[in-house]
Amino acid sequence: MHSQFSKINLLYVGDNPKLINQFSEESDKVNFYHQENGLQAIDFLKKHQEINAIISEAHLPGINGKELGLHIKKRLGYWSIPFIIICFEKNPDYKKDIFSNKQYIDDLYFYPVSTEDLLSRIHFLIHFLKEMKNTHPNNDSEQRNYKIPIIKRLFDIVVSSVAILILSPLFIIVAIAIKIESKGPVIYKSKRVGTGYKIFDFYKFRSMYSGADLKLKELKNLNQYEQKENEILETTKENEEECPRCAKLPEGEHCSPILYVDGKEICEYWYHKKKKKEVGSTFVKIKDDPRVTKVGKIIRNTSIDELPQLFNVLKGDMSIVGNRPLPLYEAEQLTSDDWSKRFLAPAGITGLWQVELRGKGGKMSEEERKKLDNSYADHYSFWKDIILILRTIPALFQKENV
Repeated sequence: MHSQFSKINLLYVGDNPKLINQFSEESDKVNFYHQENGLQAIDFLKKHQEINAIISEAHLPGINGKELGLHIKKRLGYWSIPFIIICFEKNPDYKKDIFSNKQYIDDLYFYPVSTEDLLSRIHFLIHFLKEMKNTHPNNDSEQRNYKIPIIKRLFDIVVSSVAILILSPLFIIVAIAIKIESKGPVIYKSKRVGTGYKIFDFYKFRSMYSGADLKLKELKNLNQYEQKENEILETTKENEEECPRCAKLPEGEHCSPILYVDGKEICEYWYHKKKKKEVGSTFVKIKDDPRVTKVGKIIRNTSIDELPQLFNVLKGDMSIVGNRPLPLYEAEQLTSDDWSKRFLAPAGITGLWQVELRGKGGKMSEEERKKLDNSYADHYSFWKDIILILRTIPALFQKENV
């Protein structure tokens, strides 16, 4: 058994420097790969099929360790890859919770851990899970990735193809205008996260000056989501130490699993809420953004800048209607327990939150937008998509530059 796997291709998910160094030093036993969060790990796994063991920290930004194990095993179908969680706070309740999901989590260790013991355990699990592969009811051949319904995919292909053909003269005019006004590429490409956490190149006509991404931190105080979130924090007194959700429950009950951080109890919801406050708002939308060019203002106000996404639809990255695919920095901040559902629905050019609130000056909290995304994931259908398309048309021409 040990000779067959003399060197383990190990993926570590998390950012603890001591453990990262600990495994990196085992270069004679381990080919070590490292990803900081679950989103990056999922994308990495899809591109690197040679990984034969995964270790994840319990509490990650965005999708947590338990949810990551479920996604890798159940939705990606990697049942024969050992998935081990390392927790930095000894919590009997968390251990009980983890082993209630034993089919997705193969083992749990509390820090500090012995590298030798852990690698020995991984060798055993590799052999054991390989033996169990053919008897598992959900083996690797039955991956549960989201597949777009045939009628929706056919609709996307027909609509995007016809639209590209009809709009090609407009594409040429806009491309010339962009090129004349400012230096840089006509098409702006960014990495986005769509259905099933798929990462792809997202296309838009460039509406900003080159290097605009580097100035984003300077404009943090103009972010409308940040402003709205601050208003909510003030009205709900979320600067207090106690979780407002837990405060409404009977004594001894909590709104989410309990963590032990710095020797104190804190529910997982409130832990992530406080962490997010430190790094800022999840979503970004800036009114009268000074980085936008003159041509950019015109194509943004008429949503012409979105038209290159028709090529994303034709490629199958997106659908005409769905949840907006998120930039990496936004997707990495979404907490898995509350909002991972949005990534199990189609990603689209337009969707529920755009037609509901886009024409209202962009005044929307993160909670409102996330609820709309989840609502679409729960209730979408082909005919509801048609209604959303019809409702999108009047929302295209916005009165404000948002």
